[in-house]
This record gives sequence, structure tokens and C-alpha cells, in this order.
Amino acid sequence: MAARLGAVAGVAGAGAADERPSASLRATTLALLAAVPGLPLAFSAVMPASAALPAGVALAGAGALLAAAATAVRQPRPVPKASFAEAMADTAPSPASPYDLFAGLVTLHDARGFVTAVHGRDRADMLAWMRDPMARGYLDQIHVSDRLGFLAAIDRLRQGGLRETVDIRIDRPRLETDAEQFMHMRVEMTALTGPDGGLCAVVAQSRDISDEARLRNENARKAEEAESANDAKTRFLAAVSHELRTPLNAILGFSDILAGEYFGKLENDRQREYVALIHQSGSHLLSVVNTMLDVSKIEAGRYELLTEPFLVADSVKACEQMLGLQAREKGIKLTSRVPRAIGEAIADQRAIQQILINLVGNAIKFTDRGGIVTIDAAREGRDLLLTVSDTGIGIPADKLELIGQPFMQVQNEYTRKYEGTGLGLSLVKGLVALHGGSLVIESSPGEGTVIAIRVPADGSGAMRDGDVRHGAASTVEFPPRLAVAIETVYEPSNDGKDTQDERARQKTA
Repeated sequence: MAARLGAVAGVAGAGAADERPSASLRATTLALLAAVPGLPLAFSAVMPASAALPAGVALAGAGALLAAAATAVRQPRPVPKASFAEAMADTAPSPASPYDLFAGLVTLHDARGFVTAVHGRDRADMLAWMRDPMARGYLDQIHVSDRLGFLAAIDRLRQGGLRETVDIRIDRPRLETDAEQFMHMRVEMTALTGPDGGLCAVVAQSRDISDEARLRNENARKAEEAESANDAKTRFLAAVSHELRTPLNAILGFSDILAGEYFGKLENDRQREYVALIHQSGSHLLSVVNTMLDVSKIEAGRYELLTEPFLVADSVKACEQMLGLQAREKGIKLTSRVPRAIGEAIADQRAIQQILINLVGNAIKFTDRGGIVTIDAAREGRDLLLTVSDTGIGIPADKLELIGQPFMQVQNEYTRKYEGTGLGLSLVKGLVALHGGSLVIESSPGEGTVIAIRVPADGSGAMRDGDVRHGAASTVEFPPRLAVAIETVYEPSNDGKDTQDERARQKTA
């Protein structure tokens, strides 16, 4: 009742601030409250005090009850409706740390690396299998070999770094027999500095990279297997090449003796033809074996270059002499254009001649009767430029990427009739790389092919003893980017009609 009276009187009370009565009702109520002590005093004047006091109090109480009843039946005023923003504010979740919105496990570390707080969107999932990471708990769960890297990253942040990234392995209990003992995680750290620039804390976001680590390990394993298989193939080719050279030399030697008829003349031309075929086949097989051996040496990084000054014109002339008869027998014109002022170059002369022999031999093989094969030599700055061009069948653009791979030949309706191992350009590619040079090829089907070799003329790019560029042949871009057409004026030399020492050419091919 007192509360109700207070509300009616307009006095502040719990829950009554918005239910204040009208002014007349408040005045009536205040008058009744004032009459509580006044009425007994007034009644004591006409009746005894023992009766006046109860009568006055009873009359004042009755008036108060009437005022309270009037307040109860009063029509309440409508409460104003809350706005949409106020309603959304009332239903909003309790404030949370923004670190709880980040993926993975977010940990706060002090300057020593100890964890002071744990957050993160995936915190519940990761803490389900982790031990308590607080204090040293997180550090103690890191693989022993990874702890040094983790602490070194924090030390770099302490020395003024802003961010660090480190891959670690976290120990976890094995729930299954074949499960991994460690979970691979990538930790991205950000430094929080104080007003003085010193490190106050480190925010570390740890995310699971187990799938990435598994793929990386699998790729490393497959690369190791491929390298092992390639080494085995190289050793096999080297062993087979060495084993084949001994009987081939005997075959060539005895066939030479039979063809020379040193111990008596052969009875008929058929025997002489067969002896010539034996010598020719043995020479071809020996050249293949030598090429295989050279390719194996290059791949194994054991091919030694013997650089020395030599006349470029002499090497070109030697190539013409060795392959001139083969070109004439096929009805192909073999020419060379070498300037008189080209002078000397410093390189491995045997390797340069091997490059020319392979390129010219391929050009002759893939050029039909009536075609032309040309050897050009020039100096461009410090480089020696050797170009072999032909008017042969050419190479399709989509097949250029296959050229230069060992044992790879471009097969089509034109090249099926040509024999070979596909090692010629592979050997050229390797020898050019050992000299620190480059190879450029340009070809059009039915029109011909132009292959340009560029090597340093002073021998500065050649590999020497102590160099560690093993497998340099694999670094050559092949097929190379095609250069623009080379237009250089040359002075013609001999046309290569010297046919002497053809038998020596076959023995050393």
C-alpha cells in the first residue's frame, strides 16, 4: 500500500516512473496523507483520546484506500514502440574477441613465446586433440627439431620484425594405427608493439597444412624416383656403349682387311659387296654407340671440354670433306660460306665439329635429291655464329617441342622412311649448353629448316674442371625462341668436293 501511495503521490519508486496519476488525484491523495496525523488531533477535541486516535487513523486509511482504488482503475498511457535499431541492439550477442573470427587456432604469446590467450574459429576442434597450450604448453607440443625455428622467429620479432611465417609439426595422440604422429601447421606471426617500440605480444595464427605437406613429400619422393631411374638409364647406356665398342672395332678392322684383299683376292663382286655392307653397317652402329656414350656423359656431367684456339674455316672444311660424298651420292649440293676474316675461336674443336657433323648429317638425311644444304659461319660481337640450313622436308610447328629429346623422332608420312635414333640434336643441344651457348631453330614444312648455333668465341662460357653446372644440357631452352632471319654477307669457299679419306671418315664417324 505504501508503494502504491507513493506512486499515487508521484514519489520516485521502483516500476512507477511511467505510471504517474493526474494532478487532481495527486492533490487528493496528499490531503488524505496529511490528514493521518491531523484527524486524530481534531477528534481528540470532541472525544476521548483513546477513541480519537483510532477513529482518525481509520478515516485517513479509508481515504487512502479510495485513492489507491482510483489509481488502479486508471487507464494506462500507451508505451512508445521501440525503434528497429533499438530492437536489434537488444537482440545482439554479447561482445566477443575479434580473434575468434579468424580461421585456425589464434594464440597470443608474450615476448618469451609463452601462450597467454587462445582464440580462433577452429579452436574447439583443435583443442579436442591438443594438450593445454597455455604458458609453455604450446611450445612443448612442437616437434623438437622445429622448436628452434619457432623461437628464432619470435626472436626476430623481438628485434624489430613485423611478421614471420614458420612451418612446424605439432604432436598429437595417435587415434588410429596408421595416423600421422604429427600435424603439420603453418604459423603466421604478427608483432604487437608498445609505445616505446618494444615487443609486447605476438599474435600467431596456426592453420593445418597436412595435405600440402603430404603432397610436397609425395612430389619429392617421385622426383627422387625419377632421378634414380634416369641415373640408372644413363649408367645402362654408358655400360652398353662401352661393351659394344670393343666388338665393333674388331668388325671394322677385319672388314677393312677383307675389303683391302691383303690376304688374297675375293672370288666375286658379291663377296666384295657383302664386305662393304658389313663395314658400312659397323660404321653406322659405331657412330650410334659413340653418340649414346656422349649423351650419357653429358647427362651425367662427365663430358670434359678441351678448349683451344682453332680456325673456324678448318672445322667447316673438315665437315664438308666428311659428308661431301654422302651428299653427292644423294644428289644434294653441300656448300659453305665462311668469311676470310672470321679467324680463330676458342672452344673444344672436336665438339664443334661434332655439332656441325650432326646438323649437316640431319640436313642431308631429310633433304630430297636436288636440294641444297648450306653451312654458314660468322662473328657477331664476341660470339661465333654457326648456321646450317637446308631445303628439306621441314618440321611442323607443333612438333618442334619434341626435337632435341633423346630417342625422340618426329614421325609423319615424310619421316617414316628415314632411319635414326633421335640422338643427334640431343647431343648438339648438350654440347652447345656445355659451351654456354644457345640454339635457335626455325622451320617450315616443305620449305626447309634453319638451325643457328651461337657460342662465345673466346671460350668464356665453356665448362671447365671444377665447374658445378652438372646437367647443364637440361637448362637449354628447347625448342628455343625463334630469332629473326639472319642476313649476313659471306664470301664463298671451296665447295667440298674433296673425296679423300672417306674410309677414315667412316671409321671415326
